[in-house]
Amino acid sequence: MTKVYEGERTRTSKNNLLGKFELTGICPAPRGIPQITVCFPIDVDGILNVSTEDKTTRQKNKITIINDKGRISKEKIDKIVQEAKKYKSEDEAHKKKVDAKNALENCAYNMRNTIKDERIASKLPEADKKKIEDAIKQVIQWLDANQLAESNELEDKTKELENICSPIISNIYQGIGSDIGANIDDDGPAPCSGSGTGPKIKKVD
Repeated sequence: MTKVYEGERTRTSKNNLLGKFELTGICPAPRGIPQITVCFPIDVDGILNVSTEDKTTRQKNKITIINDKGRISKEKIDKIVQEAKKYKSEDEAHKKKVDAKNALENCAYNMRNTIKDERIASKLPEADKKKIEDAIKQVIQWLDANQLAESNELEDKTKELENICSPIISNIYQGIGSDIGANIDDDGPAPCSGSGTGPKIKKVD
């Protein structure tokens, strides 16, 4: 589900919903694998065209937002800007917490995908595999039980997971060396690299 908002706040609940649409027909895949391209050009008449495309299936969908459809008044916009300034510190703290939670979740799921990769799994001792699997399971359970955790707690959990998993995976990379190590690096971000804290946004003129 793609939802389009306008506003200055970091929480969608504090902004104005302009429209929403679904992208269907995407093949099931492990978390972090699907790649969705989102474009939102706006023309000189204030018409916003938001489109999404799944890079694997090439499935597409889009929505057009007319400048007089569901938009808020100038007075309301002024109020939103003032509220954004008033609650700037609160919003920044919320964003930091969300980023920290996303980083921890992505670290866990990226690591899970890594140890399922046959090139890694074939070189990974059973004891080390179990150690990583147990650490991932504990992190996911902790997240489920601590939905209101603060950013520093989430960051500490990420570091704990990195300290357990990264040395093991690094040894595997060193062990396979020039055999497949370079190919693994080319296939995607390293586990717990921090690259998964949010979507990558590329501006297109």
